[in-house]
Amino acid sequence: MDQLLVALDVDSADEAIKLSNQLRDVVGGFKIGSRLFTAEGPEVVRKMVKRGDKIFLDLKYHDIPSTVAGAVHVARNLGVWMLTVHASGGADMLRAAKEAAGEIEHGPRIIAVTVLTSLNNLSLSQLGITNSITEQVDYWTKLSRDAGADGVVVSPWEIERTRAKYGSNFTIITPGIRDQTNQILKDDQNRTRSATEAIKAGADYLVVGRPIVAASDPRAKAIQLCEQIAKASQG
Repeated sequence: MDQLLVALDVDSADEAIKLSNQLRDVVGGFKIGSRLFTAEGPEVVRKMVKRGDKIFLDLKYHDIPSTVAGAVHVARNLGVWMLTVHASGGADMLRAAKEAAGEIEHGPRIIAVTVLTSLNNLSLSQLGITNSITEQVDYWTKLSRDAGADGVVVSPWEIERTRAKYGSNFTIITPGIRDQTNQILKDDQNRTRSATEAIKAGADYLVVGRPIVAASDPRAKAIQLCEQIAKASQG
C-alpha cells in the first residue's frame, strides 16, 4: 500500500533495516527522522536507497536559505524521495529548498511542516502566535504552496480543509494516526485520527511510527492498516 509510510524511529541502522525487510513489500516507503539520522547519519539513507527503499527524510530543515539549499542538495545526491523543511523558515528559504531539489522527476519533493501534531492552541499562544491552530496551518500552507513547496505535513484535523483549498495536485502527508487499539500510544500527539478518517478526509500519505514499530508483530499491524486504507480509499 503506497499510501502508508513507516517512521523508523529506532536507534540503529540494524533495527531500521530489520524493520524494512519485514515491511518492504507491504508499505510505500520509510521515514527517517532526527532520531535515526542522529544515530547513524547519512549512511543509513544510502544503504536503504541502495536496497530500493523510498526514503522520506524528515529533518525539518529550518535555517537561512543558503544553508537549507545546501542540505537539500546533499539530500538529493543521497537519493531521497521526499524531505521536510519547516514552513516557519519563510518564503525565501522554501524557494531555495525547491530550487536546490530541482524538478520533481529527478529531485526530492519538498514538503513543508506546518503545525506539529503535539501542539494545541495553548501551545501556540505560549509561543507568541495569536492565530488558532487552523489559522496558522492555513497561513503556513499558503506560504509554502506560493513558494513552490510540493506539499505539506498537517495533522489529521486539518486534512479536509487543506485538500478543499489546494486540490488534488498538492501533496498532504499526515502523522498522528491512532485508533482504539493503540490509544495508549497517544503520548505527545494531540490532534489525532484513525487511518480510515485521514484517508477519507483526503490525505495522500499516512506516516505511522509507534503503532507499527512498537507492535508485537509489525508486519501484521502494517497489513491491518493497509487494509483500512484500501477500504477507506474505495469508500
